[in-house]
Amino acid sequence: MAVDAKVREKYKSEVKPIWCPGCGDFGVLTATFMALGALNLPPEQVVIVSGIGCSGRFPGFTTCYGFHSLHGRTMPVALGVKAANPDLTVIAVGGDGDTLAIGGNHFMHACRRNINLTYLLLDNNLYALTKGQASPTSFPTQVTDSTPFGSYEADVEPCALAILFGATFVAREFSARAKKTAEIIVQAIEHPGFSLVHILSPCVTFFDTYDLYKQKIAELPEGYDPTDLYGAVRTATDPERKWVGVLYRGHRPTFEEMIPKIRQKAEEKLGPGDLQAMLDRRRV
Repeated sequence: MAVDAKVREKYKSEVKPIWCPGCGDFGVLTATFMALGALNLPPEQVVIVSGIGCSGRFPGFTTCYGFHSLHGRTMPVALGVKAANPDLTVIAVGGDGDTLAIGGNHFMHACRRNINLTYLLLDNNLYALTKGQASPTSFPTQVTDSTPFGSYEADVEPCALAILFGATFVAREFSARAKKTAEIIVQAIEHPGFSLVHILSPCVTFFDTYDLYKQKIAELPEGYDPTDLYGAVRTATDPERKWVGVLYRGHRPTFEEMIPKIRQKAEEKLGPGDLQAMLDRRRV
């Protein structure tokens, strides 16, 4: 992906990332700048919403509008932004703990509602900001500060969950492949509906998975059909490989498209004046 350096630079703020040297999140941030540069989106038309965790610092490193929300509450804020101004490009950023543990219910309903935004899930298989405890994506038997004798829980597969919850664009990438990740982010932003980009983003301090993922990732085979929902779930849950690319792509009305239709139905049944009066009473 050829992106003019000057175009890419306009998205970088003066705040420098302070992640641990080698953190996979650097690659994701670079890929995000590349994607925004490729689309040449005005920074003031982009909103980046984050939760708590290493990825929570994301908005401060950009010149886009940003909102650093509470732990697990990325999606309610992102939904509010998109509902208030559907013309904005909204990008949500969260880690595996923030997204799938305390924020799991919000994530599920965001997929189900098919909100037209992009979710970057930066997965390092643990809670890194709080010093390396097990997270929903920690591997069985993985040793962490909270599982010193190995994890005894089954790990969560984010892509399969997103597909089954109702997301209409689901992809996976590896933070060490910034160019490929940028290409996927571009597709996610352009897709009309809820887009999940699951990014394998290793933590070099508490659980370095670079070598593991270099061995396990594989490009989707030629002829792969991303519209096959059940095939996409099988591919996402392959125990031998971490397939990268667009796993699933579907189409159905977005949350933003449904709201005017619901209002229209209400007006047809109640009449515009009655509906407005009811809404006014609710505001009191």
